[in-house]
Amino acid sequence: MTVPDIPQEGPHVVLVSTRTVLTLPDDSLLLTPATVIVSPATGKIISAIPEIIPRSSFPSDTVYHDYSPKLLLPGLVDAHVHLNEPGRTEWEGFYTGTRAAASGGVTTVVDMPLNAVPPTTTLEGFKAKLAASQGQCWVDVGFYGGVIPGNADQLLPLVEAGVRGFKGFLIDSGVPEFPAVSSTDIELAMKTLKDAPTTLMFHAEIIPPIADSVGDSVQVSDPPLRPRGELNSYTTWLLSRPPAFETYAIEEILSIAHVAPDLHLHIVHLSAMECIPILREARKKGIKITAETCFHYLGFSSDEIEDGDTRHKCCPPIRNQVNQDRLWEEISDPEGCIKTIVSDHSPCTPELKLLPPHLQSGHRPTMHQCDSGIDMTLPEEERLAAEEAEKARLDGPVEIQGDFFAAWGGVSSVGLGLPILYTFAAEREARGDITPSIVDIVRMCSQATAQQVGLAHCKGGIRAGMDADFAIFDDADVWTLRAADMRWKNRCSPWEGHTFRGRVHETWLRGQKIFELGGPNDGFVGGKPIGRAITEKRMK
Repeated sequence: MTVPDIPQEGPHVVLVSTRTVLTLPDDSLLLTPATVIVSPATGKIISAIPEIIPRSSFPSDTVYHDYSPKLLLPGLVDAHVHLNEPGRTEWEGFYTGTRAAASGGVTTVVDMPLNAVPPTTTLEGFKAKLAASQGQCWVDVGFYGGVIPGNADQLLPLVEAGVRGFKGFLIDSGVPEFPAVSSTDIELAMKTLKDAPTTLMFHAEIIPPIADSVGDSVQVSDPPLRPRGELNSYTTWLLSRPPAFETYAIEEILSIAHVAPDLHLHIVHLSAMECIPILREARKKGIKITAETCFHYLGFSSDEIEDGDTRHKCCPPIRNQVNQDRLWEEISDPEGCIKTIVSDHSPCTPELKLLPPHLQSGHRPTMHQCDSGIDMTLPEEERLAAEEAEKARLDGPVEIQGDFFAAWGGVSSVGLGLPILYTFAAEREARGDITPSIVDIVRMCSQATAQQVGLAHCKGGIRAGMDADFAIFDDADVWTLRAADMRWKNRCSPWEGHTFRGRVHETWLRGQKIFELGGPNDGFVGGKPIGRAITEKRMK
């Protein structure tokens, strides 16, 4: 754009950087010097020009920000976040969860349908969640609906109400109000949604007909037997959920996919590398299926997790270094089946993590947890005997501290995605390993996540007409995550103590700065949230 083409009506806000990731007309991404002109009145990008235009070229009332040499990136779209409100606000809530997102350059989150009470499995449940979100969101928030047995009649009304997609579990979810679906339920959901503008997603784990890890007597519909080995051993936990849990679930989904050939299917938080060839082959056959993986699968490996450190517990589990390397290879391939990277921010209270004393004071949970997929419930007589034994040893250690099977599964990390990916990508590049570039990271964490939830027309990119959502990322900032840096509700995360290269210094939402690192009010600009609940009906 030449100087005479600059819009004269204003006032405008101008952001420039010698390193900006722009979205081109063909949807490709380009790292380039750029000038981005924003209308604060509409919250939209007016122009995105692939050159630096000096301050002197603009009217005197223009607010001009030169962020060079920091990276000017589109705001991230985290398409997998558990905000847990209403119902379990002691775990997380809209206010704290979206503040954490904003502090890390995430300008849109999409809230999962479970862990709130009621879950988003009915139109009334969705209305309750929308009511709870009012006035609390620091970033824009979209919502998923849930697929559970018996709610097929709610799916299309939820589409009309504006949910961005649907999620179902093929294994116990850990909360009683969100039961797992059978193959019959999956087929009914696919048939119901086959012509709808939506995405049908799955937590793809299921007990195989015969699972080597738990014994030949286990059948599909039964819970696994009690694990063999120390319950505070990460190896015991890992062996209890082998890759076969994931591959079998994906094969089950693919066997039904023919009933809805135009429906976008999606595998959430893919962990096992053995799934990759299955998904690649399915895509080659024309099945519309994609997958996501998570920051923790790319940053942690089972080889380095200490026994008892239940902060790392999640489902599916974090696997070994060889597996992690294969995930990095897949996300580095534009033709790969893993199209998006998300946080799967799934917090709880520290007490539910049952951390050992050197990590956190151990307390018994106030509610029964069964998200391990393993029935830890004792028969009544055994329960009473156990209670008596507990009374007799009140002054002794709590035996379930560090128990991977009794602890709640989930990793807190919303807002940490850019530092995690940039740090580990830089380390891999230094070793000569295959690694994605910053443009690839933007593609998987902003552009593709926006596409996954039907928001690509307004989110996930820097070009004219898009929402003016930005993350200012200083890739030279080396810092260590401390508890005080965690802005989600419960400051418990396996990332604590990790040193990162790169940090978000500012976040902009629809033309307004909402976070500035080191600023007053803990960096949150304006003192009150301006995020919106996204309820526009998704279009094809």
